[in-house]
Amino acid sequence: MKITVVGAGAVGASCAEYIAIKNFASEVVLLDIKEGYAEGKAMDLMQCASLNGFDTKITGVTNDYTQTAGSDIAVITSGIPRKPGMTREELIGINAGIVKTVSSNLIKHSPKVTLIVVSNPMDTMTYLVHKTTGLPKNKIIGMGGALDSARFKYRLAEALGAPISDVDGMVIGGHSDTGMVPLISHATRNSIKVSEFLSSDRLEQVSEDTKVGGATLTKLLGTSAWYAPGAAVSALVQAIACDQRKLFPCSTFLEGEYGLNDICIGVPVILGKNGIEKIIDIPLSSAEKTKMKESAIGVTNTNNLLTL
Repeated sequence: MKITVVGAGAVGASCAEYIAIKNFASEVVLLDIKEGYAEGKAMDLMQCASLNGFDTKITGVTNDYTQTAGSDIAVITSGIPRKPGMTREELIGINAGIVKTVSSNLIKHSPKVTLIVVSNPMDTMTYLVHKTTGLPKNKIIGMGGALDSARFKYRLAEALGAPISDVDGMVIGGHSDTGMVPLISHATRNSIKVSEFLSSDRLEQVSEDTKVGGATLTKLLGTSAWYAPGAAVSALVQAIACDQRKLFPCSTFLEGEYGLNDICIGVPVILGKNGIEKIIDIPLSSAEKTKMKESAIGVTNTNNLLTL
């Protein structure tokens, strides 16, 4: 199993590290446009192999897509990261050109590749890949919902004073500060609805803290987060590579599901060897349905800024 990660910055390097540590891939290729950067990151990571007990080979390359040939899965993290005060949508002009070039080069050398899009604005970049590459819809996956759900569970566990292993929850909708839809109605602690433990006001605070999870970290760090995004990507990659058929919320192209068409947005999907094996339609509360429609409008407005 060969995995390519494009972009050797903090997020890309974290993806490569977590994938390697899980030891399910034979090779991870880390590619970047900066001379020697990916090679240095790969060498540093390979020097962890004996310490962390993995045999995955990590190879760094500078802008040489021939080295990615035969990749089963490729992750696109390249693009400029957010700075404090910047929205994901403000990245669209620069990152759209980067993502279009990267996806084209990956498919040229690995025509059967499954692509996982991380670059922001993530839903719109996923939509761009759909509209410009010709890959089947099941082979194009936007990462956001997996990360947003991890942040939701973190905030729920914090509010409950519970170990995070007790908590389950999911975020659908757009991967933006205003577009996320944390599904309070489906969130549980050991199968018991969290509304049995927390007041509606506290749950609303959990929801709001989840939605600004990325912005909160960007303000603290001065740039985008990388540990949790890298872990989220590695979980998706492993689910596909190992045909685990796990359920994650991911940005996928909708054709009538959830009443939406011609849009990539986060919904629950089953991930397996074919990428997105199935889109899962779950019941939403009336408030969640309204928020999902509002989120879709926001994503569509950002999509309209694209030059396809």
